[in-house]
Amino acid sequence: MAIDFTLSPELEELRIRIRAFVSDVIAPVEAEIEGHGDHEPLGGRDRINKLIELRKQAHAAGIWLPHMPEEWGGMGLGHVELAMVQAEAAKSRYGPWVFNCQAPDEGNMHTLLHWATDEQKEKYLKPLCEGRTWSCFAMTEPEVAGSDPTLIQTHAYEDGDEWVINGHKWFISNARRADFAILVCRTEDDPDIPQAANSAFIIDLPQEGWNDVREVETMHGGTGHSEIVITDLRVHKDQMLGGRGQGHLLGQYRLGPARLAHCMRWIAQAETALDMMVDRSLNRFSHGSLLAEKQGIQWMIADSTMELYQSKLMVLHAASKIDAAATDDSVDFKAEVSMAKHFVANMLNRVIDRAIQVHGALGYSTDTPLAHMYQHARWARFADGADEVHQMRIAQRTINAYTDDGSTRRATGDLPI
Repeated sequence: MAIDFTLSPELEELRIRIRAFVSDVIAPVEAEIEGHGDHEPLGGRDRINKLIELRKQAHAAGIWLPHMPEEWGGMGLGHVELAMVQAEAAKSRYGPWVFNCQAPDEGNMHTLLHWATDEQKEKYLKPLCEGRTWSCFAMTEPEVAGSDPTLIQTHAYEDGDEWVINGHKWFISNARRADFAILVCRTEDDPDIPQAANSAFIIDLPQEGWNDVREVETMHGGTGHSEIVITDLRVHKDQMLGGRGQGHLLGQYRLGPARLAHCMRWIAQAETALDMMVDRSLNRFSHGSLLAEKQGIQWMIADSTMELYQSKLMVLHAASKIDAAATDDSVDFKAEVSMAKHFVANMLNRVIDRAIQVHGALGYSTDTPLAHMYQHARWARFADGADEVHQMRIAQRTINAYTDDGSTRRATGDLPI
């Protein structure tokens, strides 16, 4: 049988090491940084120094850059193996960053590895892998629906050996601290198909014409999602990433694995919430019995358990298809990633909501991490494609499968069952 959900002894040992590193090394420093207990929160240089020291320890422990090939200083893990790492790393807010597998840098590393020239890799990918630089991905615009990149209005025109870019971007995560951006803009006024209108450029930051207007305040505060106005920004033609008109293709290549990486981290958050829910139910006495003995609470625990189980299976299957596609061009993983992204994002919101309910007023307070987790979780349902867009694509694929084959099997994972 080819289906096997066990890890090799080496990978199981790695998972245990990562789990121990997160709980024994990262968690105490996270508590110190956040000001848990009697500590005041750390800020400025003190906070940065603590985080950099964690990165140095992770590098020394051989838990660094799990998603990149060994020749780039990474661990060379496939996406199934990466799911194991991310699901452990994201038990801490800082875990993915400490291991250098955080968004948006992780997705940008994959993109540069696949699309960049050798010169671009040396200049941008190498320092990103080494943890010496940060990056951002600039695609979303306020004037048009972010789920439809064919509507992008940021425009570039040729002027000799340069492109001149004008436009407006927002919710560009990491932009304020990034050393460079991968910018998607319209370069073709009359493409053969709408998906061939855009191209991508690597933009060194800071740069004249790239104007950081503000950091957009969100439900979970101001955490680096910038609004950018681009005015007559000049970039040399050698800074184009990929071919002309391939910006849409590049973006879709990047978003598939990036969506699934989000799901891996969301599973970690949901599992944390479920652990907290069960722990609370075993220690809270009300109306003659523990909460764990009450049917209403048991149903919330059961629903959360089943949904987390479904999420793990969906992520593992989608990850296996991404791994298979690396050596077989006929393998398409878009449908599985889309379904996983939609389901896991909604599962995350439901499980955290139930955990808050079981904790009562305590869960609504900031005395536990649940309130902040809930604020972050709401973003999951529209990041990298809104729920409704994924549902539309899922329905289209299901209808097409039935029209082509007389069966919906292909649309439901094309599994041997």
